[in-house]
Amino acid sequence: MSGQAILWVAAGGALGAVARYLAGFLLKTASGFPWATMSVNIVGSLLMGLVIGWLSRQSAGYETLRLFLAVGILGGFTTFSAFSMDLFTLMEKRDIAAMALYLGGSLLGGLAAFIIGFMALRA
Repeated sequence: MSGQAILWVAAGGALGAVARYLAGFLLKTASGFPWATMSVNIVGSLLMGLVIGWLSRQSAGYETLRLFLAVGILGGFTTFSAFSMDLFTLMEKRDIAAMALYLGGSLLGGLAAFIIGFMALRA
């Protein structure tokens, strides 16, 4: 890990976070359904697939681009894209037990942790 790598991730992360904010603003609806979050998660996952798919076809030397695009921009835009990539990697390995643990642990564990944190400060 280098200082330059951190700067690439930080720059991309800032752009991704702004894009996420703008998507939330543009897709805000009166219905109360989280269309923006769902849309960002789906679009971010598609973009992560495109970026990682393209990078996997390249020869060495694209680490900076991976850090900027995948870790930075898409990480700032949505961490769901990284979740999708990790889950797909486990699918490719056909590791069903790890897939189930990762899927269930991420969704249920994340929800449980949110509820615990929320209730702890709400009480």
